[in-house]
Parts: sequence; structure tokens; C-alpha cells
Amino acid sequence: MARETFDVVVVGGGVTGCGTALDAASRGLSVALVEMRDYASGTSSRSGKLIHGGLRYLEQGQLGLVRQALTERALMLERLCPHLVRPVRFIYPLRHRAWERAYVGAGLMLYDSIGGAGAVPRHRHLGRRAAQRLAPDLGGDGLTGAVTFSDAQVDDARHTVTLARTAAAYGAVVASGAKVVDFLTEGERISGVLVRDSDTGHELPVRAHQVISATGVWNDTLSARAAATGGLRVSASKGVHVLVPRERIRSEAAILLRAEDSVLFVRPWGRHWLIGTTDTPWQQDLDHPAATGADVDYLLRNVNRAIRPRLTRDDVVGAFAGLRPLLTADAGSTSAWSREHAVTCPREGLTVIAGGKYTTYRVMAADAVDAALRNAAGTVPESCSAEVPLLGADGYQAVWNCRHRLFERSGLPVDQVERLIGRYGSLVEELLDQLAEHPEWGEPIPGAEDYLMVEAAYAATHEGAQHLDDVLCRRLHVGMETADRGVCAARHVAPVIAPVLGWDAGATSREIERYARRSEAERLAQLADTDEAASAARLSARDPRL
Repeated sequence: MARETFDVVVVGGGVTGCGTALDAASRGLSVALVEMRDYASGTSSRSGKLIHGGLRYLEQGQLGLVRQALTERALMLERLCPHLVRPVRFIYPLRHRAWERAYVGAGLMLYDSIGGAGAVPRHRHLGRRAAQRLAPDLGGDGLTGAVTFSDAQVDDARHTVTLARTAAAYGAVVASGAKVVDFLTEGERISGVLVRDSDTGHELPVRAHQVISATGVWNDTLSARAAATGGLRVSASKGVHVLVPRERIRSEAAILLRAEDSVLFVRPWGRHWLIGTTDTPWQQDLDHPAATGADVDYLLRNVNRAIRPRLTRDDVVGAFAGLRPLLTADAGSTSAWSREHAVTCPREGLTVIAGGKYTTYRVMAADAVDAALRNAAGTVPESCSAEVPLLGADGYQAVWNCRHRLFERSGLPVDQVERLIGRYGSLVEELLDQLAEHPEWGEPIPGAEDYLMVEAAYAATHEGAQHLDDVLCRRLHVGMETADRGVCAARHVAPVIAPVLGWDAGATSREIERYARRSEAERLAQLADTDEAASAARLSARDPRL
């Protein structure tokens, strides 16, 4: 990076930053991307994991945002990443008589007809008995019927990492553990960034004709460092999700519920139900948001208004908190603030993209590159990212159709082969090549038996993982899916990835100890009653890259 002057350097390895790097690289531009921690280590691994238009935005009259998001949903399902995004059926219980069915039905009819109609099944009306057959644990006394509709679900962390890998495949140079500590200038113009390597502490300049900041909730901090006045202001809204075992709620569909001040989604996630989200201002440390006991109680209380038997804290297997980057409004609760994005150029050579929602990352990325290149010399091609499938998408359907051959070749159970195809798409061939060289990696990871050891190894060899939490919390999801947050799995995974990452025995032991401290800090934070107490507990084990 230090030897080249790039057309664009992108700051931020979340979904918007990685999408921006891919958009620019696929236009033929030279691109560098730097991320201070790991790809998707912030908001982009802690989202609601839904690709959707947003029914509550439709209710608020934000028709343009909903149409845009539903168009993107169709693109992802049908072309860009069908191996990472898949339809999910929801049931919305009705508690009132005719007026509620008419109101909800009218909204869903509009939802089915704008932007990407046909990508998922249309909504259907159910009577009371049909609703209870589909979701037996929905409370029966006040139930008058239901409406079903479809949206889509995404493995957000895997999707973001795949964006980064796809950008690299088109020529982008990407680096994690690379924190921007200052901006380079030529006169009044921003001409690049000064980056610190978190492993060595070495600082090096990365020069570019344009710098694009896609840093989410860290936007204000970075803009201040660039002395960029008149830019965008972002506020952080905390969203918390919890996981409970699938057997605790009997339902063949995901569930959409009205909460006290918003809506709540209960959707399938492997062996669990993923329940969320909260929507509250967060004024603590941005690097390590934490779920509190009060957050968990809020989610359980609102779910328990609709289902029987009731959930308790003992049912909660895991919890995580993420921060939404919301464009600051003058007043009101965070749930009413804008989810639309904005782009500004507060200083020559610097473009800032902020706001938005996960589903519309590709539109945000294209807008950011367009703005950055508005005054560029020469002709730059228009965005073609809508036509660029992510790695693993090309040939996905053919690989799925031929999965019986992969079963015969690998010796893995059929359900494992299907699960791997659903996570890696056509890249599953790379995992099977590794498995042929290391048959012992075909065993489940002790303490995280839903995953194979080859997946942990692949995270280090192919997916840019540098630390145990990169592997267990983002490439895999052991950190949120197991009661011990992956501490047991860490002891078994570390020796396998150590040779790949150049760890000696001492470094391997330190990684295991650091991961255990991180997990304990999250557990203690979840017992706290306030954001302040939870943040203090979580900060007892900071990411050393920071």
C-alpha cells in the first residue's frame, strides 16, 4: 500500500466500506481498503441479519426507502449472493377483528408489489386455527388469525467478508488490523491516510486521489481527525438480540410481533431462534457495545406477551449488541430517526458516506464512489455492482444440484454437505480440497459441534481471520451460539490455525486466554442493569488491535 498511489482508499471494513471497495474496483479503479479491526467486526456482524424493505418504514410513509430496499433484496436473492441470502417466511398474529386484518393486509399488498416483486412468495391470510397449526405456541386467547409474508435473512458477517474477498478478486488491496491515525494532505486537499499496523505498531502512508470514509458510528471521530467541517453527524442506536433454543418456541415460521415501542422479529437461526431488536441511544464506548440484563428482559417481556410457555433468562443461550449509525435528527427517539443514507464531501479529496441500512449497502457504495469521482479527470465507468455476483455465487445452483457427488467425494454426511454449500456456495470446493489434505479436519469442533474444524482452518487460510475471535465470532458464529461463548472451542481451534498465522506456543496460549477474557467480559456485561455498568464490564477485555 505504501508503494502505490491509489485512485481510491476506503476507510472502514464494514458492509458499506467493503461494498464501496468492490464498486470502485469493478469500475476499473485502483483501490485500497483499511479496517482497524476485522472485517465486519462492528455493526456488520451485529445486525438483525435480515434483508428486508422494512415494514415499519412502510408504515412511516418512507415508500422510497422501502422500494429501494426490496429491489436490493431481489438482486441478492436472485443474482448477487443466493448462497448467503435466503427467503424466510413470517407469521404476523392478529389480535383484533376486521380492521386489523384489513390494515395489515393493505400494507402487505403494497409490500408485495413494489421493488422486486416476485422474489419471495406473496402474503397470505390465515384464520385462527390455521395460525395455531403453523405456530402452536402463539398465545391463543386473544388470537383472531394471522397473516404470513416473506422476507430474507443473511449471514451478515460472512456476507461482508465475502464482499471484501470479491473486491480483492477484482484487484483491490485490503488490510485488516490497519487503523487510520491521521490524514495526509497536500495544501488544503486530503491526499491519503496514515495507517498504523496493529501487529507491529508501524505507521505508513497510503496515498490516494480520493479518500472515502465509510466508518458508520465512528464517522464523527474520523471527520474530526480530518478537520472536515460541515459533514454528516451520526448517532449510535443500540440494537440487542438474544438466542434461545429452537425447541422453546413451536413454530414453522418466523414471527413478527408488535413490541412496546417498535417491532420484534423471532426468526430461525440454525438450532436457535434469534430474537430482536431493541432500539435505544448508546452513549458509551463505540468499540464494544454491550447487551444488558435490562435489554434481555425487554426482549423476553415482549415475546412473552405473544407466546406460551413463557421464556426466562435461563433460556437465553447467547446475546449480542450492535450499533446502528443513524443520521442525527433534532429530537425524538432513535427509532424515529432516519435510516436513509447521505453522502457529503466536506473537504477536497474526502467523501463521507453515513446512515442507511444493511440491505441498501450496494446503493450506498455506488453513491459514495459517484460523489468521490464527480470531479475526477477522464471518464470513469458507471457502477456495475448490480451485475457482479459475489464469490461463491457463480455456479451455486449447479453445486447444489450436484451435492450428492460432493457427499460421495468428501464422505461427509449429506446434511453437512448441504450446510457447507449454504455457507460457501461454489467455494465449497476449496474446503473439500483442504479436507482431502487434512482428513482429520472433517471432525466437528469440540464445544461447537455444528461446525467442522475445516471451517476454522479455512477462515485463517482464505478468509483473512487473524485472531480467535475473528474465527469464532464472525467467520463462524460460535461466540453467540454456545452457552460458554466458544471458550471450549477456542482451545481446540487455536492449535489448528496457529501454524497458518505464525503463532508459537506462547502466542497460542495468549490468544486462548484473551478469548476467554473477552467471553467473560461479555457475560458480566449481560448481568449489568445499565449501559454504563455493562460498558465498564465489557471494557475489561478490549480488543488489542485498538
